[in-house]
Amino acid sequence: MTRPLTIALDGMGGDVGPDAVVPAALRVLKTAGNALRLILVGQEATLSARLAKLKAKDHPQLVVRHASQLVSMDESPAQALRVKKDSSMRVAINLVKQGEADACVSAGNTGALMATARFVLKTLPGIDRPAICTTLPTVRGHTRVLDLGANVDSKAEHLLQFAVMGSVLATVNGVERPRVGLLNIGEEDIKGNEQVKDAARLLAASGLNYIGFVEGDGIYLDEVDVVVCDGFVGNIALKSSEGVAQLIRHYMTQEFKRNPLTRLAGLIALPVLRAFRRRIDPRRYNGASLLGLQGIVVKSHGSADALAFANAIQVAILEVEQKVPQRIDAHLAALHAERQAL
Repeated sequence: MTRPLTIALDGMGGDVGPDAVVPAALRVLKTAGNALRLILVGQEATLSARLAKLKAKDHPQLVVRHASQLVSMDESPAQALRVKKDSSMRVAINLVKQGEADACVSAGNTGALMATARFVLKTLPGIDRPAICTTLPTVRGHTRVLDLGANVDSKAEHLLQFAVMGSVLATVNGVERPRVGLLNIGEEDIKGNEQVKDAARLLAASGLNYIGFVEGDGIYLDEVDVVVCDGFVGNIALKSSEGVAQLIRHYMTQEFKRNPLTRLAGLIALPVLRAFRRRIDPRRYNGASLLGLQGIVVKSHGSADALAFANAIQVAILEVEQKVPQRIDAHLAALHAERQAL
């Protein structure tokens, strides 16, 4: 009998831990039918108590797997990899390696998660460095941005690999022939450092739908489907965007509370404001893919609540169903064959 699609969840990772992961698991199972099984990994007593509180201790599609250790959010990746071999993070990734789970989702320490996943699962042939990729809203849809911090000093060849992986991810999300752009300080060919210029030459000859350089504002203007950048640049761009979104919410709240007239205007505009809040709600876009591994690992934001973590689980489910690592592997093999033939 074929086992159901199975996702291992790091039940202890992140700022919230079980208080987010357990309700998120139950939220996903409500709509998943019988084709999904979730493994909660962590300290058994803690997870079982949380399940009992939610009256779900005997849920038929939920299994608890004990792990005696946890990785703190400020722990060094080397320490986590060397010392925390029975952490909830490590055990969850091991389940993917052993074939007991199809994917792992964790809100834990990003550096430790990437280091552990790379050590346990290894990278796909042709991938030198895995990359972190997430989906961001645009004026008419979405775009995928990578790398967001896994690699802070990438070479041109690495950027080409990121582009291939991002294109595959965009394709499985329904985008035909995704437009790929390189993040740069200008759109002109003369702009940028040598790393970006070299990557542009590689991308132009890659067979991907490379459209050229894109500036930071272009990420959100629906100019591209995949934005490729070095992890140092990408992480700063992402965090800056998150800060601007918070600033907008702060200013709008201040203005609507300024006096009785603006409070009244706020009440009238409430449906619009709620719709706006939903559209830019970062919880809806939670779940960053660790691409380039021989297995599926999804990173949830460390402060994710149940709704956000549930969205990260859905990202993992989609990647399993669409066989993302296998598709990346096939795309890279085809690209390598083309380059060898030249």
